[in-house]
Amino acid sequence: MRILIVHERYRLRGGEDVAVDAERALLAEAGLDVVGHILDHQDIAGNGSLALGFGAVWSPSGRRGVAAAIAAARPDLMHVHNFFPVLSPAIYEAAHDAGIPVVQTLHNYRLLCPNGLLLRDGQPCETCRDRLVKWPGVVHGCYRGSRGASAAAAAMAGLHRLRGTWASRVDRFLALTPFARDRFIAGGVPAERIAVSPVALPDPGASPWTDERRGALYVGRLSPEKGVDMLVDAWAQIDHPLTVIGDGPLRPALEQRAPSHVTIAGPLDSQHVHAAMAKAALLVFPSLAYENFPLSVVEAMANGLPVLASRRGAAADMVEAGTSGAFAAPGDGADWRDAASALLADRPGLARLSAGARSSYCDRYHPDRVLADRLALYEHLRRERS
Repeated sequence: MRILIVHERYRLRGGEDVAVDAERALLAEAGLDVVGHILDHQDIAGNGSLALGFGAVWSPSGRRGVAAAIAAARPDLMHVHNFFPVLSPAIYEAAHDAGIPVVQTLHNYRLLCPNGLLLRDGQPCETCRDRLVKWPGVVHGCYRGSRGASAAAAAMAGLHRLRGTWASRVDRFLALTPFARDRFIAGGVPAERIAVSPVALPDPGASPWTDERRGALYVGRLSPEKGVDMLVDAWAQIDHPLTVIGDGPLRPALEQRAPSHVTIAGPLDSQHVHAAMAKAALLVFPSLAYENFPLSVVEAMANGLPVLASRRGAAADMVEAGTSGAFAAPGDGADWRDAASALLADRPGLARLSAGARSSYCDRYHPDRVLADRLALYEHLRRERS
């Protein structure tokens, strides 16, 4: 089976790009013929221009490029990851004209929200979710702080919902969690066309619990919606070390105010992140946002690292309280202090959660499981079209 993967890489490499690369490798290792039509946002000319805004709604060049890729590769199926802002939903028409099925992974909430995050002013926001005309996101300049850019993103989502693109041109949408699936259905994506299928990350191998594991670990962007500033402040009253891995606008402030037992390590590559996860006793995920599929949570579970997470968004689906981790109230420093202190003081409890985290990863997120579901879907869609 030949699969055409379509994706626009972001200017700053993030979890979505990591997930796409991991999935391409997984499919190729399984024996599929994987062909990529990949654009890079680093190469975008006129970023923020009026032409780019119109192109985000409907891009003739995006459609032509994908049509050419389909003609050259003759794939059995097209799997789209990110089409915004250069390719646009016009690419679905190229697949429709060629008679091949389309799968679209929903890595963000772009179909529902101009900024794709369901987030405003550092807090969850669903004001635009089920609106056909997403005017609040335009008024607030939710996409890149620009009303013009937000209008383009809002027009793309609204026009294609009105046009019936989601109901007629995409054979299957893949939401990453049940939480995300429910929001997309509420936002107008037909329930019969959406399934839950997580990202497939490589298995780092089991990291058994040992008495050497100590302290807590945060891995992620250092920005206000992640709740990491609250976490660092709360940690002043916790008698265990905390290592913070990542970069972002809050890094200078965190470096200045972090107590002596909190290490701001900056960004590290995946090898060093996994090494840190194998040594830590607890991953902390204090995000204030919904998050669509936090990779650090899955990576922690793969490494047998229990997770203390905000009871919000996808994390509430991914972490099982008492089995793979625990929850604390988003933004509540006292609750985070009490929950983290209790977990880190209970070494036998952490050992049980470590085994549960690894077991949950193997049952729900292991690449073999994800691959089997993905191949079954591809074959089903191919047979439907034959």
